[in-house]
Amino acid sequence: MTETRQIIAKLLGNIGSRAEVDQYLREYSEVDSRKFAIIKVGGGIVRDDLEGLVSSLSFLHTVGLYPIVVHGAGPQLDAALSERGIETTRVDGMRVTDRETLEVARKVFRQVNLDIVEALEELGARARPITSGVFEARLLDEERYGYVGEITGVDLDVIRSAIRAKALPVISCLGETDAGQIVNINADVAARELAIEGEPHKMIFLTPTGGILDENGELIPSINLSEDYEHLMAQPWVQGGMRVKLAEIELLLGKLPLSSSVSITTPAHVARELFTHRGSGTLVRRGERTLTFDSLEGFDQERATTLLESCFGKPLVDGYFEQKDIHKIYVTESYRAIAILTQEEGVPYLDKFGVGTRAQGEGLGRSVWLRMRQENPVMFWRSRRSNPINTWYFKQADGTFTSGRWTVFWFGLDGFGKMKDCVERALEMPATFVEPSPTVGGSDE
Repeated sequence: MTETRQIIAKLLGNIGSRAEVDQYLREYSEVDSRKFAIIKVGGGIVRDDLEGLVSSLSFLHTVGLYPIVVHGAGPQLDAALSERGIETTRVDGMRVTDRETLEVARKVFRQVNLDIVEALEELGARARPITSGVFEARLLDEERYGYVGEITGVDLDVIRSAIRAKALPVISCLGETDAGQIVNINADVAARELAIEGEPHKMIFLTPTGGILDENGELIPSINLSEDYEHLMAQPWVQGGMRVKLAEIELLLGKLPLSSSVSITTPAHVARELFTHRGSGTLVRRGERTLTFDSLEGFDQERATTLLESCFGKPLVDGYFEQKDIHKIYVTESYRAIAILTQEEGVPYLDKFGVGTRAQGEGLGRSVWLRMRQENPVMFWRSRRSNPINTWYFKQADGTFTSGRWTVFWFGLDGFGKMKDCVERALEMPATFVEPSPTVGGSDE
């Protein structure tokens, strides 16, 4: 127990505030334990970071959460086949599995499964090895692929039995036909079909990169498929495995409840992804659309006021909306993330940018920002110097100017004169909140 407590203390110290952890624990406690999460683990993770994997899994087990673990064993199988002098052939990206390869695969999968289970139990976490009985299958195309299976059904009974016994189910990706023939199944496909059948609250893919990377090799923290999917798939840098992964996730979330999500992260950051608003990795949700208003007509001022006052922790001045020369308003369908642009000096000015606490963890703010940025190539705004979001703002801006308590940001402005006019205008604007105090997560006061 001492070792287990040390693991928990280490993880809690790394992931964020205890308040956030408690909030998510309460949320997860309301979810059926059989539907908490599915974690798909590649064979490379097991080979290279087994310690990090089982540390995170044992932490979840200790706090009473029982994710379903689905593992692959690709690198281990490659190595075992090479040792035996068996050549690996791939067709359409799939491993051709003849009888000899299948026999090796069965042994390799069993060993990888046991490696995970034994490592978990050494840390005091109960785990149950499941190497068969979950995936019902038929041969996909025996002549073309050999003993490669296509899933026809998923039996959750053995998984439910493990969770009832408070054990982590650890599942190998081998299926069985009606005739009793064991078949090889792609691990990503197995995880997807298991998720469609089990409808988990969370779906987690563990990868070495820890998420989906943008054209500069930087992590994309969140993706709202309703707003971002078509844009991402149109980018020239979204190719190969990343493109396939996004398409698979879009297909998966389209078949799951709206509350479900997919996280892509590393073993070391599983707890941070699950228990903090900002997470660690890429969080993908089906999400919701961003609405655009050119005026106050049809815009719900009451809901927007509630959101902004919650974000900034103080009331708006009376008549705030009527005082503004509205250029554009971007707000999510649920009114949990908003950007209000006015016209100042003939240039769009970001007067308010607010994101509700939980929406920060869902990527809604990023979706609003991306839509706003796409439609407004020129813009400026101000933020208090103490605003914690400024680190992010600096990355978004082409230029900045700091004076007194304010930092003014802009992008797309040409010429010193225009920059000077916009900075002066931003600095002279009156406060729009009552009794200004240190801000939280906004672009104005």
